[in-house]
Amino acid sequence: MTKPTGPLVVALVYDGLCTFEFGIATEVFALPRPEMGTGWYRFASAAIDDGPLRAAGGLTIRADGGPDLLDEADIVVVPGWRSVDAPVPEALTDRLRAAHSRGARLVSLCSGAFVLAATGLLENATATTHWRYADALRARHPGLTVDEASLYRGHDGIFTAAGSAAGIDLLIEIVRLDFGAAAANSVARRLVMPAHRAGGQAQFLERPVALREGAEIAPLLDTIRADLARNWTIAAMARLARMSDRTFLRRFSEATGTTPGEWLAEERVSTAKRLLCQGAASMDSIAATTGFGSAHTLRHHFRRRLGISPSAFRARFMDEETQRPMI
Repeated sequence: MTKPTGPLVVALVYDGLCTFEFGIATEVFALPRPEMGTGWYRFASAAIDDGPLRAAGGLTIRADGGPDLLDEADIVVVPGWRSVDAPVPEALTDRLRAAHSRGARLVSLCSGAFVLAATGLLENATATTHWRYADALRARHPGLTVDEASLYRGHDGIFTAAGSAAGIDLLIEIVRLDFGAAAANSVARRLVMPAHRAGGQAQFLERPVALREGAEIAPLLDTIRADLARNWTIAAMARLARMSDRTFLRRFSEATGTTPGEWLAEERVSTAKRLLCQGAASMDSIAATTGFGSAHTLRHHFRRRLGISPSAFRARFMDEETQRPMI
């Protein structure tokens, strides 16, 4: 098999390594992908501590090389950090600043944002991290704006991702930036992940997570999904559910963790995303099909939930060459 010749990705390895975050980096950048051609990423791991290096889960790690690998990297990945209170070695921040100054991109996953912030390169910039660590990052680096409501953020060649799974979203986005939508969707399919979450998409962490769709509500939800264009009022939903309005609102919240209006808007946006990737239907047509009524209303809800316009979404997730959906 011909070895790839593309950008060199170097992932840090340290004592107390966050195994999941490191695994994300290897899954996206280190697996053989002959279908991508010889220009695909090269990958190496760089130990920044003396061994033996322990990782979460009782593993012991041996890296490909030492910190000098960072001097060759095109992309440096910081897969979490051993503790938000753990100091960041000055030798590491020096190498990261040097890498950035020569054009390397710096990428952090989850608590790895503390390492990038320690370099000073994020001063007066906006970054994200796991929502549990947002206040600590904010307090330690007051010159940094912490946006815990985004899956990932990018600025001046420095990228930060929120909680663990958001790291996958960020790395898929980096693939898209480097190799286009087709490659990003190919990687996403292999991960059994959607490639449709944009970097500005709010996570709405304060919203309760639905544990189940109650048996009394589930048939109604299926009915609504099948006819999103209908004007669904609370009264109409309650009538179909054979409940009073008050009882319906309580049962709906118990089953879905949100209000009927918010749930309906999310379903309409989700369907609009699929339609945008399926062809060249007009915004007015998609708005009518999904129940938004007008292209203006469709754009409003799209920007509110995804942070981008429907047309920008379509441009990002349609194959640039064939203009066919990359799903």
